[in-house]
Amino acid sequence: MAATHGDAGGPTSPPRSEITVDEVRAAHKMLSGVARMTAMEGSRHLTGLVGAPVHFKCENLQRTGSFKVRGAYVRIAGLSTEQRAAGVVAASAGNHAQGVALAASLLGVRSTVFMPAGAPLPKVAATRDYGAEVRMHGQVVDETLRAAQDYARETGAIFIHPFDHPDVVAGQGTVGLEILAQCPEVRTIVVGIGGGGLAAGIAVAVKSLRPDVKVIGVQAEGAAAYPPSLAAGHPVSLASVATMADGIKVGRPGEVPFKIIGDLVDEVRTVSEDELSSALLLCLERAKLVVEPAGASPVAALISRPEAFEGPVVAVLSGGNVDPLLMQRVLRHGMAAAGRYLSLRLRLTDRPGALATLLGVLSVVDANVLDVSHVRTDPRLGLTEAEVELHLETKGPEHCAEVGRALREAGYTVMS
Repeated sequence: MAATHGDAGGPTSPPRSEITVDEVRAAHKMLSGVARMTAMEGSRHLTGLVGAPVHFKCENLQRTGSFKVRGAYVRIAGLSTEQRAAGVVAASAGNHAQGVALAASLLGVRSTVFMPAGAPLPKVAATRDYGAEVRMHGQVVDETLRAAQDYARETGAIFIHPFDHPDVVAGQGTVGLEILAQCPEVRTIVVGIGGGGLAAGIAVAVKSLRPDVKVIGVQAEGAAAYPPSLAAGHPVSLASVATMADGIKVGRPGEVPFKIIGDLVDEVRTVSEDELSSALLLCLERAKLVVEPAGASPVAALISRPEAFEGPVVAVLSGGNVDPLLMQRVLRHGMAAAGRYLSLRLRLTDRPGALATLLGVLSVVDANVLDVSHVRTDPRLGLTEAEVELHLETKGPEHCAEVGRALREAGYTVMS
């Protein structure tokens, strides 16, 4: 698999978008001993929701914590001796960075990875540990990408795109071959889409061998470039992207995967931030799997419309590299979306025993108080008033409603 375009910073010919299952098979052979055949785990909870068997393809347990090492290794392995000698360069906030760093190290190739200033420290440290020289540049990935491409032009290093190259797509497609081998009865595969490399590769492998199997892509609502692009018939850039799922936070489809996805993927769905949070919480609590928001996007699609999927279903958990601070925020968000966490503010008379009385009301309705804070100096408050902010652990939406009713019936003014 030789490099075909854009090797040193800019395209020199139109990208080749036709990829065959034989190329995916060759990639799978190349990855033997490099990428793990990750586990296929059943989900009893989702099986009950969907009414048919649901399995997780656990690429969150892959080396470097995501599927990205597959495509990166195949791409770098396909370089000529002269190209390898020039080194490789990439731009990424996380998963692709680690995939390129490990792949280059395994192949004895020097790698430089540009990362944005706000990249999570654990991902920066992991990229260095895998052998890359890390350079921090820019505040957003687009600025980092330009810096990496400038570096490629200046030094002759080979730019390794995260999704827009045939070798990368073929490498990611090996996930599809493994799914067919591990779950031959599969009827639907659900996979997250950012730039589209993983979904395109899976579609090539699966549709070539099992055209009856549906491949459904999932995007975050705040970074859903594929629906308008597919409607227009060509890649369309979004004016802005906003989602917690940084692994699929891509504002424009790749030229190579776009053609494949348009031809072979049956449907592209979108999911909300609340659904992503709930999905991440479900993976952690029910499956005991640490999954990043992008990796949980197929699960979000399943829980939002479980009746829409023909089983058996395989949901691809594409990555597990979630920053601990983001995990904390997402879990709290997911608990709130599931009615398991309730934040509210209310006013009470600022007198001795007032807080104890309030806590007594909450005790009666079995709400667990996690945190309490007071405000007494706000000019909006009366002379004898105080504002209390409460963070409560609750048991679901009905319990949240019960807590609100109990507080109002006790005479409290609930403001949020």
